[in-house]
Amino acid sequence: MKEITKYDNLSGTERVAVLMLSVGEDNAVRLFEHMSDEEIRDISQTMSRLGNVTSEVVENLFRDFIGEMSTSTHVMGTSESTRRLLSKVMDGDRVNELMEEIGGPAGRTMWEKISNINEMALAGFLKNEYPQTVAVVLSKVYPEQAGKVLAVFPENFAMEVVMRMLRMEPVQKEVLDSVEKTLRNEFISTLSSTQRRDSHEMIADIFNRLDRGTGQRLMGLLEERNTESADRIKGLMFTFEDLTSLMDVGIQRLLRDVDKERLAMALKGASDDLKAVFLRNMSERAGKILQEDMQGLGPVRLRDVDDAQNYMVGIARELADRGEIVIDDGGEDELVY
Repeated sequence: MKEITKYDNLSGTERVAVLMLSVGEDNAVRLFEHMSDEEIRDISQTMSRLGNVTSEVVENLFRDFIGEMSTSTHVMGTSESTRRLLSKVMDGDRVNELMEEIGGPAGRTMWEKISNINEMALAGFLKNEYPQTVAVVLSKVYPEQAGKVLAVFPENFAMEVVMRMLRMEPVQKEVLDSVEKTLRNEFISTLSSTQRRDSHEMIADIFNRLDRGTGQRLMGLLEERNTESADRIKGLMFTFEDLTSLMDVGIQRLLRDVDKERLAMALKGASDDLKAVFLRNMSERAGKILQEDMQGLGPVRLRDVDDAQNYMVGIARELADRGEIVIDDGGEDELVY
């Protein structure tokens, strides 16, 4: 059996393996719980091949660790500090891989990350791949994501992919690893470094959360400087009064989630049309209680009304993001009866 006698000769993965073996089984299990399957596999394989590690090597490892912890009186987490830390315990290729994943879409595994990518971006990348490769990718991502991507493809290409998926046999590990590597190197890393939210969408989101007076003042100033941008932002904004565009089923779904006190405050400053929309989607008894609550509020501050209306808009947006209600974006959608 080999023996490790020099600490400086240890690779990053070997240092992690020595650390895991040194902290005891219970602590090692807790550490493993925070690792991916791939990390656990790599470290476990290294642990099984370590052989005998002298006490001097173990002492040097912990001395290094304690020394790093004691050189600073505060902690600051940044991309660079994370990279430096990982470089001390992992090989360079693995560090680069992890940092690319950290900067990419949310998700713990490679396929979870792909599943969280916008379907238009993913379809745009996959449309240039062989149908068999696309079939492999769509068989690994979440079914919801696969469906959205197929809907973007031209019909003939989508059907070719579906047929490949139907005839697909178990994919060899080497093939799957190659597909993962291609996606990571050519798609996710590029997406994470170039993906940028549209600035007009960002400003519209910010303006939606401003109180009425501040929002109107800033919009007025923007109109003076850049009318085109102001008009585009107005088109992207979703205000409380825009709730009148919701179908009745959407209003009824919204009513199930909102706080009734905030609803009364929000409608206190709403137009008669919007009040009517909500009242017609409530029972007669609930509508009467709501009207009594609004009257009971008496004079209210405009800021409180704005806060309540912003709260309602926030709930509506969350429901729309989950696909539970549909917010009219001004487009012409086909209806199914």
